Amino acid sequence: MHEESSTATKVRLPAWQIVSAFAIIYLVWGSTFLAIRVGVREIPPFLMAAFRFLAASSLLFVWMRSRGVAAPTRRQWIASFLLASLIFVLDYGSLFWAEQRVPSGIAAVILATIPAFMALSEIFVLRTRRFTVRLGVALVIGLLGVATLMNNSPSLGGAPVDRGGAVALLIAALSWSVASACTRKAPLPASKPMSSAAQMFAGGILLFILAASTGELRGFQFQAVSFAAWFSLFYLVVPGSIVGFTAYLWLLHHESPTKVGTYAYVNPVVAVILGSLWGGEAIGLRTVVATILILISVIAIATMRAAKKTTDMVSTKVATPEWQSADSGVEV
Repeated sequence: MHEESSTATKVRLPAWQIVSAFAIIYLVWGSTFLAIRVGVREIPPFLMAAFRFLAASSLLFVWMRSRGVAAPTRRQWIASFLLASLIFVLDYGSLFWAEQRVPSGIAAVILATIPAFMALSEIFVLRTRRFTVRLGVALVIGLLGVATLMNNSPSLGGAPVDRGGAVALLIAALSWSVASACTRKAPLPASKPMSSAAQMFAGGILLFILAASTGELRGFQFQAVSFAAWFSLFYLVVPGSIVGFTAYLWLLHHESPTKVGTYAYVNPVVAVILGSLWGGEAIGLRTVVATILILISVIAIATMRAAKKTTDMVSTKVATPEWQSADSGVEV
C-alpha cells in the first residue's frame, strides 16, 4: 500500500464508521484477555486455543475462497506452519496457559512489551535499526514496569504476579517479535486475510497436537463445560477474531497505520479495567505503576517507529504500513 497516493484518493467516510471500527479494535480486542481468563478455568488452555484458531481460520478461509482468493501453495503452507509454531504455539499457547495463573489485565500489560521486543529484533535480527539512547531509555522503563509486577516489596500493595505466568507471557512477547521479523522474509500468500487464515489454521493444528501430547484430552468432557466458558470461546472466535480482524483491515484502508496501531497501548488499559469490573481482579498500586511504566515505554517506541517511517517516506516517496495483519502483532 502506498499511503501517500491512497490518502489523496480516500473517500470521506461518516465519522460513526471510523469511530465504530476503532471501538471494535480497542474494546473487543482489549476484552479478549478476560474472555481467555474465563474460558481456561474450565477448558484446558492449549485445547481452548486450538478450538479458537481452528474455528476462526476455517471461517476466514471459506470466506476468502468464496471471494476468489487463491488457496496457499505447498511452499506457503510450510512457511505458515513454521511461523505458527512461534506465533500460535509459543505466543498464544503461552498466553492461554499463563492466564490460568495471571489476571487478565496483568497478562495484557505484560504482552504490551511486544513493541520493545520487536525493536530489539530489528536491532539484532533484522539489523534495520540502530540502538539509540532514547530507545535504550524506553526499553529500561518497560523492563522496570515488568519488574514492578514481579517485585516482592509490600509497599507496592497486593501480591506480586505469579512468576511462572509472567515468564510465559514474556516468552509469548519474545516469540511474537521473532515471528514478526521472520514474517517479512517468509513466502506467505499475498492476501493478508488468507495469510492469516493459513497461519491460524496451522497454529490450531499444532495446538491440538500439543493439547493431546500434554494429556489435555484425557478426562475432558464437553458436557461438563459451563455456558460462560463456551460463550467466552465463541466471543474469541467471532467478535475477537473475525469481527475484530475485519475492522482492523478496514481501518488500514482508511486511516494511517500509526493511528490504527494505537490499539497496542489502548488494549492493556481496557483489559485492566474490564478485568476489575467483570473479572473481580484487583487494581492496586502495583498494577497502576507497572501499567504506566510499560505504556510509557510502548508509546515512546511507537512514536520512534512512526518518526523513522516519516523520514523514510520523505526520502523514498513510499510509505509501507507497519501494522498490516495478524503477522505484525495484532490480537486476533
